[in-house]
Amino acid sequence: MASWGEFAAECPEFAARVRERFDAGTNKTIATLRRDGSPRISGIELLITDTDTSLGMMTGRKADDARRDPRFAIHSPTFEPPKDPTAWPGEAKMSGLLVEVDAPADAIPGEAIYFTLDIREVVHTKVAASGDKLEIESWHPGRGYERRLR
Repeated sequence: MASWGEFAAECPEFAARVRERFDAGTNKTIATLRRDGSPRISGIELLITDTDTSLGMMTGRKADDARRDPRFAIHSPTFEPPKDPTAWPGEAKMSGLLVEVDAPADAIPGEAIYFTLDIREVVHTKVAASGDKLEIESWHPGRGYERRLR
């Protein structure tokens, strides 16, 4: 299982850029898979610490999705880009598996289900300084960091 701490230790500068995008606003977007395999996207809050990433879901369809099929993708908050595209700080995404964990001590029993993220991919995309390409940075456990222009 790849944790935020592993990722951040291997790529601290990249992890700081990704965390900045996720910390830019409270509401992120998560994709889970419905019973029939179609995607379900929902708003979610995500907690990133120096070692871990975690989230809670109210009991119901989204949590049922996650328990049935733990694959997820989560997107950082989205903001309107500035007029100068090179000033746009970009967007961040993570995907992997949701791993159910015990509720925090202060949680109301039965109200929510809690997960930590087994991270399989981290991506940050922005407009390159040249203004004519996208700069895509990514990290995968076991494969490491990659930067490409497209």
